[in-house]
Amino acid sequence: MPFGFTRSVLGTAASSDIAGQQVFTSSGVFTVPAGVTQLSAVCVGGGGGGATSTLSSNGISGGGGAGGGLGYASAISVTPGESLTVTVGNGGSGGNASGQNNATDGTASFIQQTISGTLTTILLGGGGAKGNYNSIGIHSNGGGRSGTLLTGGGNGGSGGGGSNGNASGGGGGAGGYAGDGGLGSSNGIRAASSGSGVSGSGAGGWGSNSFSGIVTWGGGGVGILGNVGGSGVVNTNANVSGINGYANSASNGQGGAGSGGTLQTYGGGGTGSEDDSPSAGASGGAGAVRIIWGAGRSYPSTNTGDV
Repeated sequence: MPFGFTRSVLGTAASSDIAGQQVFTSSGVFTVPAGVTQLSAVCVGGGGGGATSTLSSNGISGGGGAGGGLGYASAISVTPGESLTVTVGNGGSGGNASGQNNATDGTASFIQQTISGTLTTILLGGGGAKGNYNSIGIHSNGGGRSGTLLTGGGNGGSGGGGSNGNASGGGGGAGGYAGDGGLGSSNGIRAASSGSGVSGSGAGGWGSNSFSGIVTWGGGGVGILGNVGGSGVVNTNANVSGINGYANSASNGQGGAGSGGTLQTYGGGGTGSEDDSPSAGASGGAGAVRIIWGAGRSYPSTNTGDV
């Protein structure tokens, strides 16, 4: 089996009720199993990387990367043996040192199907934009969702803007199944926010206010097992200073439903580095694609767990 995805199938090959799933964490090809004529799927885009400070002492802090978008489709008509092209988005790289404007955007995750002889994008979760460099208070844009068979999903939360001589912007949370990801903090402008409602979205992350700390945190990711738990909430287990939106220690946004943790994967944006730091910004979380099939199984929440 090609590297980068897992597959599970239960039932007999001739049965239309066969149940299974396949997870892609790297790009590949999905071959429709025998007896299967309908699929459901989710795509999560990669989060944007966090920007660095303009200087290693008293510069403009780096902005946080935005969260990736989430798109799902509840009914995809297919033919047994048909091949679908799956592309998995990468998390953006954080800028690698102060003065280096080289953070990168997260990229989209999507599924393509050949329709009337044309390779068509049927479902997409967009990548989050990189954190802004040398731009005070300007937020990065979260990834969207689209596709000819899109049923629903949420946008990624925007990353927080940098500040002059102070804390960095926090990474945005990944989009959820019915709402947008939380906002990354911006020093003196806005606090990090939780994911929307019970949509499974990730919470925004706090910025960095540490001179020597290596930034490894960011917005919360989202799970790919469906909207079966709830959205992530802002992490308050750090030394947060009022509503200024920064923490003196690492502070991830909490992951959304089914994510199993608080790190950026899947789709959370990376936090930027602070004004006095020579350190790199944090990378965004990688994207993912999951495809499920079987009678009575469909996103966002109908029997979407592993079988």
